[in-house]
Amino acid sequence: MPVEVQRLNDQQDPAALLGRAAAALDAGELVVLPTETVYGAAGRLDKAAAVAKLRKIRRDATGPFTIHLASPDGVDALVGTLSPLARRMTQKLWPGPVSIVFDVAASQRAKVAKRLKLAETDLFIDGTITLRCPDHRAATAVLAKTSGSVAMARVETNFSGEPFDAVSLSHLESSVSLVIDAGRTRFAKPSTIVRVEGDAYRVVREGVFDERIIKRQLETMILFVCSGNTCRSPMASALATRILRDRYGIDGHADLDAAGIRVVSAGTFAMPGLRATPQAVDAVSDLGGDLTAHRSRQLTPELIHAADFIFTMGKTHAESTLAMSPSAAARVMPLDPARDVEDPIGSDVSTYRELAGHFVPLIESRFEQTVFKLHPPHPSQTSQSSSEAKK
Repeated sequence: MPVEVQRLNDQQDPAALLGRAAAALDAGELVVLPTETVYGAAGRLDKAAAVAKLRKIRRDATGPFTIHLASPDGVDALVGTLSPLARRMTQKLWPGPVSIVFDVAASQRAKVAKRLKLAETDLFIDGTITLRCPDHRAATAVLAKTSGSVAMARVETNFSGEPFDAVSLSHLESSVSLVIDAGRTRFAKPSTIVRVEGDAYRVVREGVFDERIIKRQLETMILFVCSGNTCRSPMASALATRILRDRYGIDGHADLDAAGIRVVSAGTFAMPGLRATPQAVDAVSDLGGDLTAHRSRQLTPELIHAADFIFTMGKTHAESTLAMSPSAAARVMPLDPARDVEDPIGSDVSTYRELAGHFVPLIESRFEQTVFKLHPPHPSQTSQSSSEAKK
């Protein structure tokens, strides 16, 4: 009997279809789901029939399964206590095209295996477990609706953006009850696998992300947001960079990689590629900032997701940010707690210089409350920075 294929984009009620998929998983059936990387056959690990079918589909019929999570919140129940680095990786890399390999204590391994009624070797190898949190609305919705731990096995098809055909699915007819067809996947290649090793990590397999991108993703990102990204947020970004270099003792010609920090700015209505206004360039230059290389960029959900601290120039910018990513609420704050920072566009350079002078103590105060708690400067650097400030 042919596998049932439902195209997600053709559904008048997509939620009903995703609910059907979750119900099928709960009944012990397999469902093919899209992710941002590849398509995978999903099944609940506490359902013996589903486990047997997953083994049949997988390339490695004996190795441990990779559990797929609806959100990073599900990691603790499987791994136990996370190291600070492991916690940060789940926060910065998930949801996304990265599988993370965690060390799991023997007592936790036994507990999880017993709960899922599986042998430890079905989940763990050399004391580790591999987990994935996909970034695809359909997969996330189905995983959130089902009540058990779900593993996925990559489905080999000739899928290229057209509807699934009988040839590509013929090998699944005895295993899969439903296919959710969401079109071409965003990346069309496997996830990157990263292994957490105490206070360090290593890339086991490069996929969508290479080692350089993983390093960049794990940096602490500070994001300043205004409207057009040619005045206020670039000025704040340039001055923040100067303040951070001073505080961490980083040479003015070096970047902030040594401190594991990146500073960016964006605009809610920005036209990409514009230079900062000449007045803004001059105003920050007087205070040691540099905007000569700045080019405007549009605020995106990806930027919001990657940012650890988001400082907005006004209430409307905060609202626009949260409209794109409601989950960022705890990371969004006004740069000036007392009032909106007025847009200086069209003013002369003296207004910009006044604004730049206003920015410096605001940024220093906000960083004391946030950034420097996460990345404490060395005492000698703090003392040196204070001495230079007094001069």
